[in-house]
Amino acid sequence: MSVGILKDWGRRSNKLERLWLLAKIEFKLRYYENKLGLLWALLKPVLDICIYYVVFQIVLKQNIPAFVSYLFIGLIMWNFFVESTSGTIQILSSKRYLYEYSNMNKIEIYISSLVANSIGFFFNFLMFVIYYNVFEPQSTGFSVMNFWIVPIFLNLFVLSLGISLILSNIYIIAKDISQIWSVVTAFLVFLSPIFYKLSIFKEALPNFDYGNPIAGIIINARRVMMDNQAPDFELFAFDCGYALLLLLLGIILLNKLGSKASEKL
Repeated sequence: MSVGILKDWGRRSNKLERLWLLAKIEFKLRYYENKLGLLWALLKPVLDICIYYVVFQIVLKQNIPAFVSYLFIGLIMWNFFVESTSGTIQILSSKRYLYEYSNMNKIEIYISSLVANSIGFFFNFLMFVIYYNVFEPQSTGFSVMNFWIVPIFLNLFVLSLGISLILSNIYIIAKDISQIWSVVTAFLVFLSPIFYKLSIFKEALPNFDYGNPIAGIIINARRVMMDNQAPDFELFAFDCGYALLLLLLGIILLNKLGSKASEKL
């Protein structure tokens, strides 16, 4: 029965067109009332980089080569993950009208929300590519290996979708999950090699990159974009396994709990 939702969605027409329309609307609405509008989608990662650069490179003296670029690619991957998971915890409540009064499948609502986040990710990633290849003195330039970022991002997308499904369905029966997840992400950000050298991370937490899929995704993103190397395929396989397993669990929960969402929320 857990695949019933996917089969139902697969039979519907105009799926991609509808998803894209919903994603564009959601992306624009996030910045509609702000004076700078969509510019905030580009400014936020830049401001984050400035803050973390001062803390970790100037104060703590990490001495990581091309540190701004190192931070940049790590933060945009991390921010997509956090925005996609934290921002969808209450989605079955906040977008209840979409599945109650239209023919939309619930999983479409999740996917459209993540596609909206992907639009922001695309602009931030484009900024990274321009900065790294034009302004970064230690840039290694373009490489065919850069195209590995596509499957790595798809891995991140599926991982985020799976966790989104799990958290939002747990929210139906335990609303404390919002606070719990905010604590988990605050802890997890320092258990991922975003701000410090990979060697320090591996020395302090041996093999933890295999236990933390977001860490593996960030490591491989840097390998393909900054080191012009192929991803660590063993690590990539582990990360894909985590993503698919969590997605399956999320679909099972959506099938079991999501059907009662309108009654309990």
